[in-house]
Amino acid sequence: MSDTENTTDGARAAILEGRTSLGIELGSTRIKACLVGPDPTEVLAVGSHEWENEFVDRRWTYSLEYVEAGLQAAYADLVADVQRRYGVQPTTFGAIGVSAMMHGYLPLDGDGELLVPFRTWRNTSTGAAAAELSERFGLNIPLRWSIAHLHQAVLDDEAHVRDIRSFTTLAGYVHWRLTGRMVLGVGDASGMFPIDPDTHDYDARLLGVYDGLVADRAPGLHVADLLPEVLPAGREVGRLTAEGAAYLDPSGGLQPGVPLCPPEGDAGTGMVATNSVAPRTGNVSAGTSIFAMVVLERALSHAHHELDLVTTPAGDPVAMVHCNNGASELAAWTGLFGRFAAAAGTPIGSDAAFGALFREALEGDADAGGLLAYNHLAGEPIAGLDEGRPLFVRTPDSRFTLGNFMRAQLYGVYGTLALGMRVLAGEGVEIDRMFAHGGIFRTAGVAQRFLAGALDAPVAVGETASEGGAWGIAVLAAYLGAADELDLGAYLDQRVFAGADIDTIDPDPADVAGFAAYLDRYRAGLAVEAAAVAAL
Repeated sequence: MSDTENTTDGARAAILEGRTSLGIELGSTRIKACLVGPDPTEVLAVGSHEWENEFVDRRWTYSLEYVEAGLQAAYADLVADVQRRYGVQPTTFGAIGVSAMMHGYLPLDGDGELLVPFRTWRNTSTGAAAAELSERFGLNIPLRWSIAHLHQAVLDDEAHVRDIRSFTTLAGYVHWRLTGRMVLGVGDASGMFPIDPDTHDYDARLLGVYDGLVADRAPGLHVADLLPEVLPAGREVGRLTAEGAAYLDPSGGLQPGVPLCPPEGDAGTGMVATNSVAPRTGNVSAGTSIFAMVVLERALSHAHHELDLVTTPAGDPVAMVHCNNGASELAAWTGLFGRFAAAAGTPIGSDAAFGALFREALEGDADAGGLLAYNHLAGEPIAGLDEGRPLFVRTPDSRFTLGNFMRAQLYGVYGTLALGMRVLAGEGVEIDRMFAHGGIFRTAGVAQRFLAGALDAPVAVGETASEGGAWGIAVLAAYLGAADELDLGAYLDQRVFAGADIDTIDPDPADVAGFAAYLDRYRAGLAVEAAAVAAL
């Protein structure tokens, strides 16, 4: 029997015996499912479903019907992949984990009914609340945090506030639907309300500060009673109910009883997927949004509006630079060029279009030839923008070539991120290596190289970069069986990444200097962005 047959037979047996871990992540544009074997580095099958947020009544949202249908479609796609590869259908798993885009606002009444449409992280209508909370708490509370959404609803005297009995994130909501338990992993919870670094639970002092703040505006509101329970990675937090199994798989093939790990946010799964949970490590996750996470050795000297303080899935402190806008505008331009190729009679696939245009960017000037690209489809607090207006700008004497255009677009993905990372560097935070993941890094050596130049730090990409957070939450699900033996960092080092194929690119001095020049223009050109928001 060949090695391939042995491998297939082993995978088939693991699937039939439920010795697998399933991770599902609800990202901004795709819901992905990833099934790993007893060895979590072995991806057995994947499934996905594309979706997109909706702008309804001037708020970014996804309907809960859309959530349910998307989950079922992604799971069905994974089951179909299992059947194609191994000729069997999974009916159970060793563990399941759910993750999703962090932050946002899902307020529920006593019957578990949603009181207002889901308000995602992308909404920037919480400025007054975030400013007041930041002042009262003495630390930065970003616009997208769940507590900012709740407090803005209080400030606006929204009628639903009096009926709230719990509120949570998207991952917390889906976990509740699967298990009946209202819980969160500490990493996702740290984007709802500040976490005490000593207790790894909500900061008790600040809970009291908040209750006092709203005592007159919302009598009887005690925020601790509304927040999900907080749990660290490695803990079992409920089992799949019969209703939960039907919610995920209406065909009836999935059986209840599977244990679940704490639900996490996409920031936490990104840290796991890139082995970035130890001090002096960091990662960049690029998708619809882009954010960097850096695990801290020490506390920052003071609060910065560009930096969020969150945690790893184990509860260790992390500085986060979160940008609402990532690679969507880049993808739109690539789609435009792909359509041109088709109209010219030479159609090419999406991956081929990205590959060709990314490679052309390598031919551009180090500073993008004087071109500027802003990827702001939505508001961007770090850049001081309440709303977004994607722009491409150039001066008459710029070098307008395809290579420079594509380099400007790629630099534009990193522009706002770099503004925040400069603040972190000013705090004296040192980074040994940044790991990167997300589809933008599938074309080898391009986006990775430019990111190294933007951050002036080595950037590593692993073989799981394109699987990203869905694989990360599958690993956290697999960790349920090992948490009593190893802490999360040791587990990742010893059982997941010990033999990982990781490619690291050091910053090219020319790219570092070129991006610095680009960023100077980018910062100055934000006045053009602000004018566009005001005028258009």
